[in-house]
Amino acid sequence: MKNMSQICDKLRQAIQKGPKSRYRLWQETGIEQSQLSRFMAGKTGLSIEHIEQLAKALGFKLTMQKVIRKGK
Repeated sequence: MKNMSQICDKLRQAIQKGPKSRYRLWQETGIEQSQLSRFMAGKTGLSIEHIEQLAKALGFKLTMQKVIRKGK
């Protein structure tokens, strides 16, 4: 899913540039450090629940929007 990949890329960038350490994010989200490290290396994805937790900890808000396609 292209949009999910874009979200993960944005989260990785925010983690790299942000003021919170991975240790701090682990404490705030409960996402294991090893899982977070694999995510940052691009070796694995995260569940939608973990993505939401990370986004919240980084100050982002995820929203869903229905796309209306003409002709379908």
